[in-house]
Amino acid sequence: MYPQEYIEFLVHFHGDRDYFECHEILEEYWKKVDKNNKNSVLVGLILLAVSNYHHRRGNFSGAARTLKKSLKIIEQHNLDSLGLSKEELLIMLKARLTHIQERKEYVSMRLPIKDSSLIEACKRACQQKGFNWCEKSDLSNDEIVHRHLLRDRSEVMIERAQAIKLRQKKGSE
Repeated sequence: MYPQEYIEFLVHFHGDRDYFECHEILEEYWKKVDKNNKNSVLVGLILLAVSNYHHRRGNFSGAARTLKKSLKIIEQHNLDSLGLSKEELLIMLKARLTHIQERKEYVSMRLPIKDSSLIEACKRACQQKGFNWCEKSDLSNDEIVHRHLLRDRSEVMIERAQAIKLRQKKGSE
């Protein structure tokens, strides 16, 4: 009923709280199903994960900026197909934005999933990965908290170089 990538997003969002991985999983899925739609609800959820990543690291301006974009997108969509309560989510996100703007410390959040079968699927997947569903973020785990600083960027650099060459080639034609 739900795409496996979405379940994986939820598992990381609520399990190990690896928001960087949430972003990666959902972005890859979005590129397959709705790549050109920057207002896709998937983009809204990606931005929410990015906001949490920034907030947890104390980057309040990055967290606020991405959460504002997330809110703007999520407000435009019906979330029933994702098993989420839009009303509850919007209340949570607006409160979180205020929390961030007041420079309050990061606190783990739980998305308002209203579909019990989705929750059960996520709990099973968490168990398989050795995660505890809705565990608080481990702020001492630098591999997750500072993941973007520690990851291998060689593939990204190769892709960027190829994109630059392609643009240069198109510009010279």
